[in-house]
Amino acid sequence: MASSARPPIFLKRAYEEPAPGDGQRLLVDGVWPRGVSKADLQAEAWLKALAPSTALRRWFNHDPARWEGFRARYAAELEANPEALAQLRGYLVRGPVTLVYAARDEEHNNAVALRDYVLHGHRPARRHAGRGSGSA
Repeated sequence: MASSARPPIFLKRAYEEPAPGDGQRLLVDGVWPRGVSKADLQAEAWLKALAPSTALRRWFNHDPARWEGFRARYAAELEANPEALAQLRGYLVRGPVTLVYAARDEEHNNAVALRDYVLHGHRPARRHAGRGSGSA
């Protein structure tokens, strides 16, 4: 019935105020955001299993030059974790979702990569960084 119509996936920093239009708020970081209480975050769930591994997070270190490599490696981690993806898709069946994250960089973070993966699959959405086919 709703095969092509997908509920929206929004992104929001954990330090921003929740809003009625957020829908279901899901924390997708592996570590709880510093200085944010559970009451302030107002998350429906903490989907720790969808966070990148500690090794990948440390390797990436929020370096935009490593963004495409991060996305590819994170996609491989997501593909190896179908149960966690199924949990996220379960929320999406119920309606709009906001992926909540703590990173300062609003363009290069795991929530952006996760949203793009869910919406577009393994291939990167929109951006191409010059060559783009191999990975290092």
